[in-house]
Amino acid sequence: MNIKTVALNALIISFLNILPDAINAQVDKEKADLSHWPKGCSPKEVGKKVADHFVATTHTNFGSQKPPKVITYPEVCAWYGALTFAQESRDKKLAGKLADRFEPLFGKDSALIPVPDHVDYTVFGSVPLELYLQTHQQKYLDMGKKIADKQWSAPEGPRVKPESHVFYSRGLTWQTRMWIDDMFMITAVQSQAYRATGEKKYIDRAAAEMVVYLDSLQCPNGLFYHAPDVPFFWGRGNGWMAAGMSELLRSLPENNPNRPKIMDGYRKMMASLLKYQSTEGMWRQLVDDSVSWPETSCTGMFAFAMITGVKNGWLDKNTYGPAARKAWLALISYIDENNNIREVCQGTNKKNDRQYYLDRQRITGDLHGQAPILWCATALLR
Repeated sequence: MNIKTVALNALIISFLNILPDAINAQVDKEKADLSHWPKGCSPKEVGKKVADHFVATTHTNFGSQKPPKVITYPEVCAWYGALTFAQESRDKKLAGKLADRFEPLFGKDSALIPVPDHVDYTVFGSVPLELYLQTHQQKYLDMGKKIADKQWSAPEGPRVKPESHVFYSRGLTWQTRMWIDDMFMITAVQSQAYRATGEKKYIDRAAAEMVVYLDSLQCPNGLFYHAPDVPFFWGRGNGWMAAGMSELLRSLPENNPNRPKIMDGYRKMMASLLKYQSTEGMWRQLVDDSVSWPETSCTGMFAFAMITGVKNGWLDKNTYGPAARKAWLALISYIDENNNIREVCQGTNKKNDRQYYLDRQRITGDLHGQAPILWCATALLR
């Protein structure tokens, strides 16, 4: 065997040794890819269908067939999601329709604007603030800013409780309840007010509030009880927290003193969620309970949080990218021919009873579930 043959054989052997690593690296890259999708599965395609469906839907009173007396928070969340999707997908026609939907609230439908005396009502301010960010029309800023400011004003009205004054005296909003749901409802509107005005007081408020909830509700495993007296890891409740931290961190200045603690709480939660994601890509009604059913609203919220983390470099792409991709593809498989998402947990109060959570109704088309699809589509396009 001559020297050239020996060298060639050595080169071939070296290549064959490297090839499996190269193939595995390519497979890992594809698993973590958040930019390329099978036909019909892209965020632009899916988001457009779900957003158009929202535009065509009348104001909805979740849990009831009766028209709502005021606009409810699931509609707010879907409206906000549709607006951000329209912005990121550069769909001016959709954005116009979403603005048109709001216009009657300045006139004949003004009674539908909720009084901002509870977190579920105050989050409404997120929508006019987003409309201001996109249109620069002062009327939207005036409305949204007034709502955000009202959340930190002195306690007043029939919803005030003795503990409301305690929270207010600590520099928190008197609307504080210590339910994990609050950490989207409060941080969303305050973060939006910061984005719209540039005034640090809004984002500082949200961050200070978030730290109190982290200290009170986050468990050693990174997940959150629904409330201090309800030791269950309810899926959508944890989803509100995951989405709330993501929305807050997206705009929280690097020099904010509360940012390291919030980032640490966020990463601990994301690491825990990796362990509980099903092989299909879903998360469950009770996150750590294998008996409970795959639930779409929490899956969408967790996916949104992971997508946002990967896109912003807070999370390792090779670790969390595959989980986020798998979650998105699993989630959209639950969308039916009418662009309604199935298996959405009904509106849920806290209760110290495992069976209560397992027995919650599974609804199709509920805006608690439609909204996170739009958030995910937006995050994937950012």
